[in-house]
Amino acid sequence: MADQTIEKRSSEVDDHETQPKKKKDVTEDPETFSCMLQPCPADSDPNYIGIRRLLLFRKAQSGVLQRKDWRCNAKGYVAYRNFINRPVNWLNSQIPSRTSTPGNSGHWVPSPSQLSVALESESWGPGSWSGMKDVRDSQSQTLSRTVSSLGVNSSDFEHPRRKTEHAYSFVGMHCIFDECKSMVTVIKFGHMSSDVLAYGATDGTLTVCTVSDPPSIMNKLTGHSKDVTDFDFSLNNQYIASSSLDKTVRVWDIPNGLCIRVIYGVTSQLCIRFHPVNNNFLTVGNAQREVSIFNFSTGRLISKTTVDSEVTTLDYDHTGQFIFCGDSQGCIYTVKVNSHQGTLSRSHRTKTKEKSEFTTIQYRTFSLMTQGPVLLALTRDGSLSFFSVSLELQGYLTLKCSLKLAPRLHSIRASFCPLLSLEKGEYIVIGSEDAAVYFYDLTRPKNTCVNKLQGHGYPVIAVAWNHGENLLASSDFGGTVIVWKREKSKQKK
Repeated sequence: MADQTIEKRSSEVDDHETQPKKKKDVTEDPETFSCMLQPCPADSDPNYIGIRRLLLFRKAQSGVLQRKDWRCNAKGYVAYRNFINRPVNWLNSQIPSRTSTPGNSGHWVPSPSQLSVALESESWGPGSWSGMKDVRDSQSQTLSRTVSSLGVNSSDFEHPRRKTEHAYSFVGMHCIFDECKSMVTVIKFGHMSSDVLAYGATDGTLTVCTVSDPPSIMNKLTGHSKDVTDFDFSLNNQYIASSSLDKTVRVWDIPNGLCIRVIYGVTSQLCIRFHPVNNNFLTVGNAQREVSIFNFSTGRLISKTTVDSEVTTLDYDHTGQFIFCGDSQGCIYTVKVNSHQGTLSRSHRTKTKEKSEFTTIQYRTFSLMTQGPVLLALTRDGSLSFFSVSLELQGYLTLKCSLKLAPRLHSIRASFCPLLSLEKGEYIVIGSEDAAVYFYDLTRPKNTCVNKLQGHGYPVIAVAWNHGENLLASSDFGGTVIVWKREKSKQKK
């Protein structure tokens, strides 16, 4: 009886093994089907070509889907940075080798338990490791293509030092705004504000947000038909004045989200500023080589002066007596302003060595290096210049130091780090083509890069500090805005 039972079971097993296995139809997966249908050369293996195309397609997709799953908190950001900096034997040791991260900005050696908690809190399973590696590979490939197209070596992108000062420590991302689908060209916090943030994009929109908990979008201002090139807040943060390639200047009422005035021009309007003392004066630079002052209340032209080339960027001094204008040929003009009548008169012209377009002109009232006012200038070819300003000599500029970076494909902007610079050094924050935010100390002859923030998936175009300088906002080519939170400084006892 037992023998018959064994024979019966064995026969059932044989019948089960002989049954043909059901193959998965490739038409059930549209991605696989579309990749396999693509024609391939006659001398190649069609199966290999199709599989390779499928893997490349899924590799690109995995990075996009992984970025959507990121969560904006300090623990998640640090865990991601630890993962992409892991050594080859990371899975065995579970301890990262490179310990300088933007989230901790210094020598930080986490225990295995801390690292495991950070990873578990993000719910990163084994299936996501390949996705994160793809993100890193895709970013490095993008950088190599950019560098090769510019004809420079990858060593031109300076890497941060292993030990960074505490002042540059960031605890991670405070919040992310990613509803914009176009390049964000300019970003600013409100005047003397720590929580009101606005940014303009190439689709002609202006978005006003609040970064206080919970972060949210207050208003989306639509009206420009082309790129927003610049904007500025009024002193009370109730109005925004914006310039655009559509040849118009618009004045917006922020609380109501309405455009209350349109000033039409005959050429592209490239930069704009409110007068720091008389907020009824609105200063605009355009592509017709003009610097103009308009009456904010009526929109009428008060005065204008002409320079030698397109006025791409400008900024006022703190007294409102001088305008510093950068043009498209590497010249900076000092223009004297009558704060009562609004009349303009050219004072000085400072010519730089490189005939390249200025993307940033920024004034600051005091610097430890010069013991007086200073001016920051950045050109598109990567020349970062630092000038002292002599207000007694009608705004005369003297070059104090400069830094040569890699040329830029986009109009990338830079900014002072005012509060950090009061401690020691002269610090600048700037975006980059390799999707990172860099911090430089201009007082150092070598190793000027002191920190680097990574998190963007596209070239970083613009950066801005809030009033308290505890939040840094950065925008990229893909339309994403990241607000980084700086670590609180430890008070000395």
